[in-house]
Amino acid sequence: MLSIRLARNGAKKRPFYHIVVSENERIPTGQALEVLGFVNPIAGAGEAIRIDVEKAKIWLQKGAQPSKTVLDLFKKKQVL
Repeated sequence: MLSIRLARNGAKKRPFYHIVVSENERIPTGQALEVLGFVNPIAGAGEAIRIDVEKAKIWLQKGAQPSKTVLDLFKKKQVL
């Protein structure tokens, strides 16, 4: 089964997350099928959240299940 979730990147105490589509059986830091965007929680004046809406809708139509956090981000950016 496919899931849309956050994959953590970045340095210690400076988190940066990619929104990725991956299989449930893979580890969160493993290879993703596709990257849909990013979340930068400590962005100052820059862009904090970017989501490719078209790709996200395609993966949702294919049956990918978003995690709770990603679902909240999708609602915030009006993807759903």
